[in-house]
Amino acid sequence: MHTVLVRYFAAAAEAAGVEEERLELAGDAATVGALRDLLVDRYGAPMARVVANGSFLVDGVVRRDPAARIGAQVDVLPPFAGG
Repeated sequence: MHTVLVRYFAAAAEAAGVEEERLELAGDAATVGALRDLLVDRYGAPMARVVANGSFLVDGVVRRDPAARIGAQVDVLPPFAGG
């Protein structure tokens, strides 16, 4: 098993109802795509909206590729509006 600290920001925290949690993923399923699917399964449509256009910050590096391996910490960032 792979334990990852998942931290949620803004709309992601609202969707999850927490600011952070530790999750377990199977070692061969420790990817951005597997984490995204797990989060959508757990938190439903609100989280699906966040991860559809948001980003995953994996150990400090933005990752959007579903096959990208995850490390010890992942930040779930909603899409940001900017000017």
